[in-house]
Amino acid sequence: MEQERTEINDLGEFGLIDYLTRNIEIQNASTVLGVGDDAAVIDHFGKQTVISTDMLVEGIHFDLMYVPMKHLGYKSVVVNLSDIYAMNATPTQITISIAFSNRFSLEALNEFYEGVYAACEKYGVDLIGGDTSNSQKGLVISVTAIGEVTPDQFVKRSTAQKGDLLCVSGDLGAAYLGLTLLEREKKIYLENPQLAPDLEDQTYIIGRQLKPEARKDIIQFLAESDIKPTSMMDISDGLSSEILHICKQSNLGAVLYEDKIPISQESKEMALKFGLDPTACALSGGEDYELLFTMKQEDYDKIVLNEQISVVGYMADISEGAHIITKGGNKFKLVSQGWNAFQQ
Repeated sequence: MEQERTEINDLGEFGLIDYLTRNIEIQNASTVLGVGDDAAVIDHFGKQTVISTDMLVEGIHFDLMYVPMKHLGYKSVVVNLSDIYAMNATPTQITISIAFSNRFSLEALNEFYEGVYAACEKYGVDLIGGDTSNSQKGLVISVTAIGEVTPDQFVKRSTAQKGDLLCVSGDLGAAYLGLTLLEREKKIYLENPQLAPDLEDQTYIIGRQLKPEARKDIIQFLAESDIKPTSMMDISDGLSSEILHICKQSNLGAVLYEDKIPISQESKEMALKFGLDPTACALSGGEDYELLFTMKQEDYDKIVLNEQISVVGYMADISEGAHIITKGGNKFKLVSQGWNAFQQ
């Protein structure tokens, strides 16, 4: 049965925006005026406002051969919310702009927005505006996330202190392995379209790539435990690259212990299947959207029972540089080999 296809031209830009935003329900008191006027109005009632923006370009950041439109909409929102949580703030609103070529139907864009709304609902965020435009080819997505934080409770990358514990949430390397598996199956399919893709029931690592989650739970836990991290950022480009960012901006060195890096059993098994080192996947993979943060040693007792937080090392004097201590006890300089959009 052929799927219905509605050309965007049949609606026009305003008709398209009305259609895609027809069911919005406002969730935050701070959203005074949302979609439908010349501009949105927000009032954070004495809180400070945190803003982050991200652009996702087809062929650079995502491949529609294996990324469903709904997942793409969800992920586009989540990766921006992750940046807000990484500031120790609460996301409250987003704007989303898309440019698309005529190969995209109304049904495809509707799928994309279903994913956007699913993420908004899960994280309690309002979509308050954006723009739609034509592009000559492909799909371009730009999302701006807006959040709020109690004055001066935001956390920067540049405020870690010597001796602070280096912590990460969740587990690392899974998203990269999910991508590796999807890319392998795409290559096989292109060479032989008759072969059905074999994703080997790897729902965990594929899910980590196609439908990541932002760590709202960790930010809530830190607040409830009365812990204010001394520095924080999200892990989008791989652990080593992010640790080096904190080192550089805080003017410090760091010691990372290989055996403390959290890697799921599924990731370890898949890495070995691919002939990859699981540690290398965690250090350089990226797109895990976990939180990397530093905290005072005296707060250790408050996190010791949280299985979602791992202490992986500590911040050292700048003269020591940033190093990883391997399982075998060897010491290597930490190098940034994370994902780089400009080295395609």
